[in-house]
Amino acid sequence: MSTVSLLFVFATIAGMASAIGGMACRWLGFDRPNANPYTLHAMTAFGGGLLLSAVAYGLTPAAMADLSPVTLAATFLSGGVAFYAVDRMLAKRGGHRAQFLAMLLDALPEALAMGALFSTAPAVGMLLATFVGLQNLPEGFNAYRELRMGGLSSGKTQQLLLSMGILVPLVTWLGYAALNTHPTLTAAVMSFCAGGLVYLLFQDIAPASAWKGHWSPPLGAVLGFSVGMLCAQTLHIQGQA
Repeated sequence: MSTVSLLFVFATIAGMASAIGGMACRWLGFDRPNANPYTLHAMTAFGGGLLLSAVAYGLTPAAMADLSPVTLAATFLSGGVAFYAVDRMLAKRGGHRAQFLAMLLDALPEALAMGALFSTAPAVGMLLATFVGLQNLPEGFNAYRELRMGGLSSGKTQQLLLSMGILVPLVTWLGYAALNTHPTLTAAVMSFCAGGLVYLLFQDIAPASAWKGHWSPPLGAVLGFSVGMLCAQTLHIQGQA
């Protein structure tokens, strides 16, 4: 199979993982107000742990390697401020979009990097696609419930999640075709999105994982971070091979 074919296969699977997570939420009945709160808090924590690992191992290392300190700080802080503004705007409209925004912030810049990797190291690109897919499963699950609780219909919610199956391959192709020769621009995008993710984690996702009177659901964050850490370790070892 050609490199381009591998790119589209792995990127499509990674993008579709969010829709699969959303369908699991629906099929298991977790899109209803009376769903088991323990599972919901644990799933939110698991997704948050994966997002934190994405910031720590996927987004910021590349940004730190390719950007000057001034540019790194400026893009990271700009991302936080930008998504603070978006979050405030959505809150005023009564929307519930934190998980969906986090999913976009995480998956799309990593898709750019994935495309650049496929042009130089296809094996590492496939591993990164696996990482993105693992993250999209719980994020899709949580985003589906959040959007449904915000009043969006089941059909429109699923359409939004299915759009990731189109966006991720397209952005991956963009990285493959154009950004492999522009590492500084790619790093700036990743730094910007990392800043936005850190804001969303502490403003919306981490608080939602806690459950008064219960102490175990946040262990999901430890599990999620460990999965991301192991994926990052595998990527590092493969990249050195």
